[in-house]
Amino acid sequence: MYECIVVGTDGSAMAAQAVRHAAGLAAQAGARLEIVTAYEPVPAAQLRAQAQVAPADVQWAINPREDVDATLEEAAAQARTLGVAVSLHARQGDPADAILDVAEETGADLIVIGNKGMTGAKRFLLGSVPNKVSHHAPCSVLIVRTS
Repeated sequence: MYECIVVGTDGSAMAAQAVRHAAGLAAQAGARLEIVTAYEPVPAAQLRAQAQVAPADVQWAINPREDVDATLEEAAAQARTLGVAVSLHARQGDPADAILDVAEETGADLIVIGNKGMTGAKRFLLGSVPNKVSHHAPCSVLIVRTS
């Protein structure tokens, strides 16, 4: 049924629900799971300032993607407990664009995403990640009710 499933995460509890759902589907289908998160770059001056006050033994970990990598690894751990093959994708920029790009690049059969932000006027005025993904996806989209 599915060979490649893409799921986005921002590290939130709601996103974790979508990751669990996607991992469960991937396990049942024998599909690989592509986990995506997006980030905005941290200015170099801010990184230098953080490194100056950090203990010497952890300064190596202060980089523009330290939180992103931790978010991806946490999501991957959930999927790996189910025996799912996982690939991780950290992308700079808009979260919806990151998910759509990975889905296209990997030839995904399904995108799984949480419904956070899909209700009320925000959907029409501000747009939302689930709304944008559902309208521009190159494949089927499953929107998981997370609230």
